Amino acid sequence: MDRFDALQLFTRIVELGSFTGAASALDIPRATATHAIKELEARVGARLLERTTRQVRPTLDGQAFYERSKRVLQDLEDAETSLSTQVANPRGTLRLDLHGTHATMIILPRIGEFRDRYPHIDLVVSSGDRLVDLVGEGIDCVVRAGRPRDSSLVARRLADMPEVLCASPDYLAAHGTPQDPSALAGHVGVGFFSRNSDDRYPFTLTVDGEVQQFKARGWISVSDAECYTSAALAGCGLVQVPRFRVEEHLRAGRLVQVLAQWPCPDLPVSALYPFHRQLAPRVRVFVDWVAGLYLERFGPLRGAA
Repeated sequence: MDRFDALQLFTRIVELGSFTGAASALDIPRATATHAIKELEARVGARLLERTTRQVRPTLDGQAFYERSKRVLQDLEDAETSLSTQVANPRGTLRLDLHGTHATMIILPRIGEFRDRYPHIDLVVSSGDRLVDLVGEGIDCVVRAGRPRDSSLVARRLADMPEVLCASPDYLAAHGTPQDPSALAGHVGVGFFSRNSDDRYPFTLTVDGEVQQFKARGWISVSDAECYTSAALAGCGLVQVPRFRVEEHLRAGRLVQVLAQWPCPDLPVSALYPFHRQLAPRVRVFVDWVAGLYLERFGPLRGAA
């Protein structure tokens, strides 16, 4: 097995946590995979994998080697693809990180359509609300809500999502319904924070044509979108959330919109990817495809980013 194939095998073992799974994915015998990794470890002079009866995981040296190997493989793949006659039919592995609700409610329910259109692209999808290091973690593209803060990334805005301020009927029965934005200071809000920051995001409303921030007191903060909605349903306080995420709860009366006459500003959602990925055909076709999904769901963009 040559060095390129050995790197492919090693990265697949790390990602699948299994010699057998990686060997099957690459259509080689397991014994061949085991021998190839032994040769790789001998060549680099370090133990790369820890093997137990249940799983395989990288050592500290192995994790560092995995990150470097992944970038080398991706750069080589990009170089080959950029000169290939197969640009119209891209191939390779596309690594995505998707915000949880966008993954489960918008993108993954339609992902079979992407596969039908681009059958030679394999997907590796991670999900969550945390910020990721695209370059360091070898991720090709992320989909995130909010205004991009990293100027080193290419950002393509996909949609402007309407938001609502709402609470459960039990909360409103106990604390009253705010009649104007200034009343929010006397109410309880569910806090939402980034794992990289202790800040609680304030509520934002449009007052006299200007976006203003309002803080509410609170006793619970979360860093996950599903937990945020669950806390509101449990009567823990007011939340500001994209309407599409709570539409069903609003229709069923489990949540009630408040201060509708002072609308929340739309929340942008964007596809972000490193500059060196912008010419990769597999990234380009995914971003174009996912932009179509958001256009169907939320309509045209309301202005320049």
